[in-house]
Amino acid sequence: MLYAILCYNSEEVVFSWTKEEDAAVMGKLAAVQERWAARGKLGPSARLMPTTAATTLRKGDTPLVIDGPFAETKEQLLGFYLVDCVDLEEALSFCKELGAVNPGGAYEVRPLHFFSAGALPADPDLAKSVLA
Repeated sequence: MLYAILCYNSEEVVFSWTKEEDAAVMGKLAAVQERWAARGKLGPSARLMPTTAATTLRKGDTPLVIDGPFAETKEQLLGFYLVDCVDLEEALSFCKELGAVNPGGAYEVRPLHFFSAGALPADPDLAKSVLA
């Protein structure tokens, strides 16, 4: 079964890390990701830009586009992983490994009801530019 692992933390904390602190955390996360990818369990993952870069479309008779996420929460969605796990316990095992190397926040685990791989080409240079 495919699970979405949603990564939550305080943007105030995470985006205040120095480049060195951020690189250290990302390096530790990469080690976990590599282990799971080698087992054929890890699908796409992404780190989101801060909520200040977000735009929201409020649905209604007349859709309204507004700047920002306007989420009522102390922690923001910072990124996600897509993992192929036998069951919830295996998905939680992945979260525990991530949590051991990434301070604070939470991981929300949601089984996927529908998945489409889409048509975006895999472009490692794009990924590098987003994380730079």
